[in-house]
Amino acid sequence: MQLRADIWVSAYLRRAGVEGAFATLRRRGAAEAGAIYVLVDRLDGRVALYELAPSVEGERRFLRAHEAEWIEPAEAEAKLARQLRFDPDVWIVDLENRDGTHWLDLA
Repeated sequence: MQLRADIWVSAYLRRAGVEGAFATLRRRGAAEAGAIYVLVDRLDGRVALYELAPSVEGERRFLRAHEAEWIEPAEAEAKLARQLRFDPDVWIVDLENRDGTHWLDLA
């Protein structure tokens, strides 16, 4: 069984703060099982966007939502806008961390 999205996001925001990064909840989605996107901003004009990977045995893992390691913020925002048109119940977390560390489990 997987943690509810709202509980996971709350814990993630707290973890980022404890690690010294700044994270905010930009958009609240469906509490039980909304899709989660994490936008990592290195504060140098480049970002990375992570999305949930297909679930395996209740684990929540993420994939980079683009091929390049880092992309322009406008490209990430366009991807998020397309996703919001498709599914308005998504969570969006913005994380600012100069070294790009995100503390996500990757698939």
